[in-house]
Amino acid sequence: MVATFFLRIISRVRSSDWLLNLAIFTLMLIGFSAIYSVALSQEAGDFSTVKKQLVAAIIGVSLFIWIAASNYRLLRNYTKIFYVSGIILLGSVLLFGSTIRGTTGWFKILGFQFQPVEFMKIALIIALSAYFCRFSGRLAGIKQIVGSAVITAVPVILTMLQPDFGSAMMLLSIWGVLLLFAGLQKKHLLALAGCFLILGALSWQFFLVDYQKSRIMTFLQPTADPLGQGYNVNQAIIAVGSGGWVGRGLGFGSQSQLKFLPESQTDFIFAVIAEELGFVGVCIVFLAFGILFFRMYRQATDTTDDFTGYLVVGIGTLIFVQFSVNSGMNLGLLPVTGLGLPLVSYGGSSLIVMLSMLGIVQSAAIHTRTSWHRTQYEV
Repeated sequence: MVATFFLRIISRVRSSDWLLNLAIFTLMLIGFSAIYSVALSQEAGDFSTVKKQLVAAIIGVSLFIWIAASNYRLLRNYTKIFYVSGIILLGSVLLFGSTIRGTTGWFKILGFQFQPVEFMKIALIIALSAYFCRFSGRLAGIKQIVGSAVITAVPVILTMLQPDFGSAMMLLSIWGVLLLFAGLQKKHLLALAGCFLILGALSWQFFLVDYQKSRIMTFLQPTADPLGQGYNVNQAIIAVGSGGWVGRGLGFGSQSQLKFLPESQTDFIFAVIAEELGFVGVCIVFLAFGILFFRMYRQATDTTDDFTGYLVVGIGTLIFVQFSVNSGMNLGLLPVTGLGLPLVSYGGSSLIVMLSMLGIVQSAAIHTRTSWHRTQYEV
């Protein structure tokens, strides 16, 4: 039994998308390097973040390999279990979770922190993929819009109550792109745009707390409060600009090592990479993400299975939006939202969930290639 399992894994590994693997490994390696570099500046050489990230990476890679070697289509059978579990976790964290930087969104277990909204992201992608598959071949009408909106609204509201505006927007982004992928009529698109404007106004009035409003106002006018809310963005821009072509070297970035740059291992790790590895390092990061997105695009277009298409598009949307928002806020182009750089920023639950989702993409790639080779052989 065990021997058969390992033989199956070896067979699947040979059929895997190696460009996808290379991009994932490159981003994780750069992330570990940046996290280790920041840890050098900690008092008494505290490398606990590096150790915790390493544990998360081992768990995440193990899940990546296991999921890649499994049949991802079976996820459709457990849609309700994933979704309900995610809702229960989001509700429980509001009652029993820990509050960090004004957000009650973490469980603390044996020295590790788990953020339920990370699990909810993949649960929502699976739920929406299974839902839209039921209407395959038809344009998304009112029924599909309302049904999918209800599925999305529950976790979004629970996430807003934490409050975690950035993650709530991520969940809405997944729903919006999958709705477009399902086929949305122009009149419905305009109606949804109007609803989002109303939702934005209501969020500003009732949901957004003071520090989130300050972040948006700082984005619109970064120089208005350079020592307050605008401090983080200004320091990130200085770090990015001081990196030059090849950077100052790992462990030699003045902004991160002298602690001018806050949240340097999470929100602003992109600025650390830009300062210490320079323009070359940033180009490698962008190239790795570019390969990642290109391979997911090819997988979404090559598949003939609707469920696979929705899954890959949903996962690709999540990673692309989070990458764009994080790099944008480090460059002062977008407001600070608290979203880390996928596969790079420190965060165990995020890394594990990201690798699990990419395991699904890899499993889809393996099954597509295996089916193609089988067809060629039969012909």
